[in-house]
Amino acid sequence: MEPNELFRQVREQLPSVVTPDACMSRQELADLVNRWLFDEKDKHYTLDANYIGKLERGVIRWPHADYRDAFRATLRVATDRELGLYPQRRRADTVADVNRQEFLRAAVAGAGALAAMPVLDLFAPTTPTAVPTRVGRTEIDHVRIATETFVRWDYSFGGGLARETVAAQLRQSAQLLHADCPSKLRGELFAAVSGLGEVAGFMAFDTYAHDDARGMFRFALACAEEADDWHIRAHLLASMARQEVWCDNPDGGLTYVEMALVRADRLTATERAMLSTVRARALAKLERIQECLTAVGSADEAFAHADPAEDPPWMAFYDIPQHHGDTGHALFDLAVKSSANTEAAPRLAYSVAHHGPAYARSQAISQIKLASLHMATGDPHEAAAIGQRALSAAGYLRSRRATDYLRELARYSGRHQDVPAAAELCDRIRNVVNAA
Repeated sequence: MEPNELFRQVREQLPSVVTPDACMSRQELADLVNRWLFDEKDKHYTLDANYIGKLERGVIRWPHADYRDAFRATLRVATDRELGLYPQRRRADTVADVNRQEFLRAAVAGAGALAAMPVLDLFAPTTPTAVPTRVGRTEIDHVRIATETFVRWDYSFGGGLARETVAAQLRQSAQLLHADCPSKLRGELFAAVSGLGEVAGFMAFDTYAHDDARGMFRFALACAEEADDWHIRAHLLASMARQEVWCDNPDGGLTYVEMALVRADRLTATERAMLSTVRARALAKLERIQECLTAVGSADEAFAHADPAEDPPWMAFYDIPQHHGDTGHALFDLAVKSSANTEAAPRLAYSVAHHGPAYARSQAISQIKLASLHMATGDPHEAAAIGQRALSAAGYLRSRRATDYLRELARYSGRHQDVPAAAELCDRIRNVVNAA
């Protein structure tokens, strides 16, 4: 593959529009081309720095006609050849034949040979998907369906394998916000994109891509504000609070959840219960024991009045097992830090016993926490039995949060090296975590 040095040189001869004394970046060129295509062709495209990189590396030699028009105009040249662009049909056929031969040889030689193939270039799209210039009910429904699909994946397996896929879908869906849309549907459009942004952010959080998660959450929150949707706003702020609590910033998490509880009268009982639970988890990390217990009581009181018929669709996850698991997590911190007599164990046990297969991650995490609780404060033999079952369940997940919970269980198990079952569990966890 021969790099297109000519294209790169022409780009670098133009000044950056944002950075003084620098040349135009790949992303700047992509943005200018997208703008030209919209202004001149009335079409939305999503070219990015990655696409420009493919041109400069020679992966793409002959973009389609609209792109070539835009590149010539933006880079101020008269012909395609001045940009090193020309059709290579015969050469492309040869390259395809070579790639097929490489693939067949790799299939015979095994995975080692396959790993040496330029797989990313082979499967990288050469033509970005065009974004509709007009958005209606169909496009909004497509965003919602995509969101529901990724939610089910996240609950079942964690964010590890699919977070880049949902991020790509979010980038594509965000372009819809710039398209023409009937005024009566604009609120629904922003709310739908906001919901997808929340899922993308949470999957990034689950894999510890924390900066990505925060950026997605902020974008989604802005969409929720634009939609004037208090329900998705509360859901987003709860997710943002969960992330901050996890990242050892419980004070920041408490701030987010307090923001979500402003005008709590506009929220459903289920939403208020969920927010009170997140608040309790932040207070537990801050070791504000009595306030944490009060927040758990408020969550229980609100949940007693929950009516799923009143809830938005995304709140379906916060069912009875989830409520028990989340409150059990908050009370766990009190039990292990202050030796307080709490209901953490029965709540976590209820969550483990009643979570359905659709919520495999929540069930596995509650099971790991229950094992850790018994290992820290109760019977290490019982804890080891629970931990073995939890470890088997967690093996299907791709969640770094679940992995860290396993590490926590290993630390508690390490205190009982004189108990063979605990020592065996500790060793097995370390093997699984190291393999992961």
